[in-house]
Amino acid sequence: MDKLIAVIKREYLERVRTKWFIISTVFGPVFLLAISVLPGLLTARNIRDTQLGAIEILDASGIGLGDRLAAALRTRTPNPITLTPGRRDSALTAGAPPVNATVRVTTPSELAQAESVTTHAVIASTIRGYIVLDSASVTTGKARFAGRNTGLGEVGQIESALRSAIIMHRLALAGIVDARADSLTRVRVDVTAERLSEKGRGDSGLAGLIFGFLIAFLLYMMIILYGQNILRGVLEEKTTRVAEVVISSVSPETLLAGKVIGVGAVGLTQQLAWLTFGGLLSLYGLGAAATMGMNVTMPHVTAFQVVCLILFFLLGYTFYASLFAAVGAMCSSQEEATQAAQPVMMLLVASIILVQPIMATPTGTMANVMSMLPFSAPIIMPLVMASTDVPAWHIAVALAGLVLACVGAIWVSARIYRVGLLMTGKRPSLRELVRWVRYA
Repeated sequence: MDKLIAVIKREYLERVRTKWFIISTVFGPVFLLAISVLPGLLTARNIRDTQLGAIEILDASGIGLGDRLAAALRTRTPNPITLTPGRRDSALTAGAPPVNATVRVTTPSELAQAESVTTHAVIASTIRGYIVLDSASVTTGKARFAGRNTGLGEVGQIESALRSAIIMHRLALAGIVDARADSLTRVRVDVTAERLSEKGRGDSGLAGLIFGFLIAFLLYMMIILYGQNILRGVLEEKTTRVAEVVISSVSPETLLAGKVIGVGAVGLTQQLAWLTFGGLLSLYGLGAAATMGMNVTMPHVTAFQVVCLILFFLLGYTFYASLFAAVGAMCSSQEEATQAAQPVMMLLVASIILVQPIMATPTGTMANVMSMLPFSAPIIMPLVMASTDVPAWHIAVALAGLVLACVGAIWVSARIYRVGLLMTGKRPSLRELVRWVRYA
């Protein structure tokens, strides 16, 4: 036991005292917040500020749908651009500012020729793009857009404007004039989600989803970072022959257990520091929001959920760290270790890829199954717990399965570690690994 404690202490202090640990602990929450929130904000801003530029509408609908679409685009474009001279702008009215869409009325038989001419105009940078409307656009809501930029911002504006134009046309057929139709269709909808359970009213559903995503992403990053840390540590000790000196006084099993526990304690320390920082930042944010008259709902986290989060992190880390240590023990170079670690990495990547569909349906079959499988439970179950109420037996089954998986991973990894730590040369084949496990 004294030797195990000595190994744990060495692995822990060796990493905690480094400058990179201090820097990552202090600036880690800022980095995680930036990569999780900033891309969404930038995307929303870019979509909102997208300028369609000068586009042309080829209207072969026969009902004047292009005129309505041009009018709808005028109200949705932040900075209209003056049209190309010589084009007819059917949406331009007296006293109104110039718009950025022109309409060319054509027949279905002439549509192909008109599209060819407009394509050349786009290539020559005379206009930014064009929209094609036909007789089926009103009934099916389908249109075609071709242009210099076909990003989500431009396509989204066109889809929104076309939807409005079709609704206006249908209301006009029902006898509702345009002014009345415009007031009826301009409605802003804001749905606030609130979670209900046997305990009564809960927190905001959106706040729970965001919190669950952040927790899942945090666990994913910590398992990868510290699992890879163990792999590199084992590989370094093996290639520098330090392991040969260490195991002369410490058994391989004790050395493996010390590494896993010591590095895991480093990860737990960093997580607790991040959670403390996040809690203080949340309290400050709530106070600032209250002074500005904003009602911000934070997710309610119970002590039971905190304990479960810690257990899932420790067990998930132990499972993957054991596998990474075995990979490091069987390889003799960083290149070999990178290739051999791919199957382990794929298990983690498969879990994080499913986060988005599970957030959409946290009570679905996929969420229930993936939250109980040992390789995905450390990431998926905390996400589901933060998004919805999970039966206690689901959590118990996930924890039990993860414990059994950890026992199996430690048993296999310890045998590979015992033999592979002193083996050099070619990476062992699968048959040789089975032989190591059987006879170690």
